[in-house]
Amino acid sequence: MHPAYSVILFTTTSGAGYGLLIGLALVLRLGLVPPDALLGLIGLGLALALITTGLLTSTFHLGRPERAWRALSQWRSSWLSREGVAAIATYVPAAALGLGWVFGELAPGQLALGAALSVVCALITLWCTGMIYASLPTIRAWHQPLVAPIYIVLAFATGSVLLTLLLAAFGYGVREVAAASIVALSLGWTLKARYWIAIDTAPKTYTAEAATGLGHLGTVRPLDPPHTQPNYVMREMGYQVARRHAARLRRIAAVLLFALPMLAALSLLAMAPGPMQIAVAALSALSAAAGVLTERWLFFAEAEHVVVLYYRGGAA
Repeated sequence: MHPAYSVILFTTTSGAGYGLLIGLALVLRLGLVPPDALLGLIGLGLALALITTGLLTSTFHLGRPERAWRALSQWRSSWLSREGVAAIATYVPAAALGLGWVFGELAPGQLALGAALSVVCALITLWCTGMIYASLPTIRAWHQPLVAPIYIVLAFATGSVLLTLLLAAFGYGVREVAAASIVALSLGWTLKARYWIAIDTAPKTYTAEAATGLGHLGTVRPLDPPHTQPNYVMREMGYQVARRHAARLRRIAAVLLFALPMLAALSLLAMAPGPMQIAVAALSALSAAAGVLTERWLFFAEAEHVVVLYYRGGAA
C-alpha cells in the first residue's frame, strides 16, 4: 500500500496522545503526582492537541474531507465509524478530568471518574483504530490478530515516553513511569517481532489461479497490462518496497523505537531529577518519535492488497 503521510501522522500522533492521556489519568489516580494545575494544563493540553491533530490529519486522505462527519453514521458495521464515535466520546471525560485537575473539582469524585472514563474511552478508541486495519481480509499483512494489540501497546509505549519527559521537566520522580515504559517497550518489541515473522512466513493464499479458476491449467499471468498508464488503484494499492530496504528499515525502527528508549529508561531509573534527566528523557522521546514514524511507514509499505493480482498476477 502507498504510505500516505496523512495516515502515518494520524496513527502516530493520535496513538501517542491517547497513550499520554492514559498515563496522565493513571499517575493522578494512583497518587504518583500531586494535582499540580500547571502539569495538568500542559500535560492534558499536549495529549488532546496530539489527538486532535491526528484526527484532523486523517481527513486529509479523504477525497471529500468536508463529508468526514458522515462516517459517524455507520457505527453498527464500520470500525472507522466506531473509532470516530469513540474519539469524540473521549473528549467528555478528558474535559472533566482536565477541568477538575486545573480548576478544582466542581463535583465530588470528578477527578476519579474523569480519569477512569478517560482510560476506558481511550482504550476503546485505540482498539477501534487498530481494527480498521485488522478487519480487512483483502490485505494479508493487516488481517493479523496482532495488529490491534500492537497499536495499543505502541500507544502506551510512546505515551509513557512522553509522560516521562513531562514529569522530568516538572521535577517529579520518573521511576514508576520509566519502569512502565520499559515494560511497554519490551512488550511492543516482542509483539512487533512476532508480527514481522508472521507476515514473512504466512502463506499467500490469494492467487491469480484461484481468482480465475484456471489453476488446473498452470500459472496464470496477464498478457498485457490492464491500463496503459498508472491509475489510482495502482498508485495507492500497488506500492512495493524492496525486501532489502524493508529489512534495513525494520532494524532502524527496532533501534529507534524500542532499543534506545529502553536504554534511556533504564538510565533514568538511576538518575536524580535535574537537567541531565530532562536531556535523556528528551532524546528518548525524539528517538521514539522517529522510530514510530518508521514503523508506521513500513506497516503501510509492506501491506499488499489483493487487487494487485489483477495487474501483476502471482500471489498476495
